[in-house]
Amino acid sequence: MYASFIASVLEQSTPLILAALAAMITLRANILNVAVEGMMLVSAFCAIAVGSFTGSALAGFSAGVFGSIITSLIFSIITLRFGAGFIVAGLGINLLAAGGTLFVLERWYNSPGGLRPLNFPEIWHVPDGSLSFLPFLGSVLEGQSIIVLLTFLAVPICWIFLYRTPTGSYLRAVGEDEYAARSAGISVIKMKALAVTLSGLLSGLAGAQLAMDKLHFFLPNMTSGRGFIGLAATLFGAGYPWATSAAAILFGFFGALGDRLQAFDIPSQFVLMLPYLVAIFALTFARWRIYNRNKPAKL
Repeated sequence: MYASFIASVLEQSTPLILAALAAMITLRANILNVAVEGMMLVSAFCAIAVGSFTGSALAGFSAGVFGSIITSLIFSIITLRFGAGFIVAGLGINLLAAGGTLFVLERWYNSPGGLRPLNFPEIWHVPDGSLSFLPFLGSVLEGQSIIVLLTFLAVPICWIFLYRTPTGSYLRAVGEDEYAARSAGISVIKMKALAVTLSGLLSGLAGAQLAMDKLHFFLPNMTSGRGFIGLAATLFGAGYPWATSAAAILFGFFGALGDRLQAFDIPSQFVLMLPYLVAIFALTFARWRIYNRNKPAKL
């Protein structure tokens, strides 16, 4: 029972962790990236559309990641090349992703309610019984997708990139003080473009996990605010990889708990709003922490 619940927490936390890391990378470059939601949605659609057309899980997975990266490049061009505001451009990307996927569903698939292929290739999962030699952890990991395992690697890789590589140091320098970074010879535009591209890569993994793991179909707006919850986890974790990931797991925990509460006589509306309610409290706490940190000391 406990193992199945922890497995559900991992499954629900994976897209949130990836979305949070995507927002965290750009936040360290002083970009508040609200376009993660749209990037995830494009990834989910491309993964299902290409996967069902080719009959290849690898092709679908690759298309999802590639579609998200292309969306991130569009976001970079709009903001870094033409000077649009990051928040306005991010909201525009989200609207474009929502409207664009719905348009394609109506135009090409004649199915505005979603894309539900009759046969869809199965992405690789940890085989049942393969980890039976691990008493508890084996039951948790068996049945998890390859993207869950990649997420375990993504967190330390992001930490190593930001704090143990010169490029990561340059990116953080740009986020802390653009003028000082520019005077030191760091290309601010290149570092911000790199951050947005990495954000697109992580968002692509999140969208592919959401669509290909268990569902095997695409629904309009199926991300359901997970990109914004990831952003809330980033702010709650103060932009640090481990704390951000822990916050995303916390949101995933309440999401899995909400699924379990459906078995009891609890209003479904409360169950559905539980993860978002936790996100609101997290944002409130993050704002309170910033206020206390910046509050002038009493004389």
